[in-house]
Amino acid sequence: MSKPIRFSECAETEITGVLNVISTPAVAITPDYQILAANQAYRDTYGDGGSLHNRTCYEVSHHYTVPCDRAGESCPLADCLASGRKQRVLHLHHTPRGEEHVDIETYPVRNDAGEISYVIEIMRETRTASSHPAAQGMVGRSRAFNSMVELINRVAPAETAALLQGESGTGKELVARAIHDNSPRRDKPFVVVECSGLTESLFESELFGHERGAFTGAHARKTGLVEAAEGGTLFLDEVGDVPLSLQVKLLRLLETGTYRRVGGVEHREANFRLITATHRDLQAMVTEGGFRRDLFYRISTFPIALPALEERSEDLPLLIESLLSRLSPNRTYSIAPATLACLQQYRFPGNIRELRNILERAILLADDDVILPEHLSAEVCGSETASDDTLLDSAQILPLEEIERRYLSQAASKFPGDREKLAEKLGISKRTLFRKLQNLRC
Repeated sequence: MSKPIRFSECAETEITGVLNVISTPAVAITPDYQILAANQAYRDTYGDGGSLHNRTCYEVSHHYTVPCDRAGESCPLADCLASGRKQRVLHLHHTPRGEEHVDIETYPVRNDAGEISYVIEIMRETRTASSHPAAQGMVGRSRAFNSMVELINRVAPAETAALLQGESGTGKELVARAIHDNSPRRDKPFVVVECSGLTESLFESELFGHERGAFTGAHARKTGLVEAAEGGTLFLDEVGDVPLSLQVKLLRLLETGTYRRVGGVEHREANFRLITATHRDLQAMVTEGGFRRDLFYRISTFPIALPALEERSEDLPLLIESLLSRLSPNRTYSIAPATLACLQQYRFPGNIRELRNILERAILLADDDVILPEHLSAEVCGSETASDDTLLDSAQILPLEEIERRYLSQAASKFPGDREKLAEKLGISKRTLFRKLQNLRC
């Protein structure tokens, strides 16, 4: 690393004045992680009332003792220094409410010699998802989940067509709703079209509507879903299931921006933002002739891959807590450690939808507020389910946090210094392990 650059008090005051023009939290950081200047919004959000001058960004924003990239997490400052260019990333930042997803833009500032003197970070908290248990919406903290949320934040403000690709049960409608809720069309309708099983006549009638007398049984005019989505978002779920014969009608709607009701002669203007989703491999279907190439290019401008639950296993406890609160809002349930161990070793072929069904069944079987391994099906727990007697004190039931703290302390003592291997054994990321160990030392 190059020799740290020293700044005069006058220069720091000037930089602070510039940062105060920015309404959201903004900070100037030197290449050696020292806070050079910060605006008032940053002090209000991340400050603790003391001076921020010459404190490190990772200590203030994360309460870490080492830089983020050494704690198993991405570091916006390090990435900006490496590329030498403006960058935008989604990051987990410490706030008064705990860690939250924050959209960060970094701008390198160079001196006369062309060296980066400092980097300006502008932070905008995002409501797209929560890193804490939530009664609604998306929740997660894993790297795979954050990568998806970053793409959502990129495409939401635009009019670009988004294609959501992922296995069944990964929450494609929830992601589509998040894109809509963070778009300029958020106050207009969000209309879902279930494409699976639609016949040709039903497809046209559902999508475009029909006039009275258009066919037998059409006793009144019907408004189609395209018209219902006027000014808002039209979400075509499982678009890969649309028969080839109907794809041309959909393509015509997208290319011309007009449609006609069934039995009508008047061309009507369509005004909606398109989001599509599928669990199928559309590119393979194009190659095999099962999906129109021109339609594929029309809907796949901005693809977003939704990770399977197996790819974001770190989020399992957070998802469990959130789903339990949604399934039983008037009663608080907890998961026994042995039950969590069962769920952590299960592969979840049905993803989050399957997890929700498993928990709903367990709630019905539980006689008290603790979900035990016997409340799960044999398929989930298998024959490897161990008794949780050894985890329980005969005299008292310990809080789950205390059990985790004790277990983590013992596990850490068996892998001194080998944090990567320990994280792998525990089934969590190095970043999460580092955070838990930090809390353990507090």
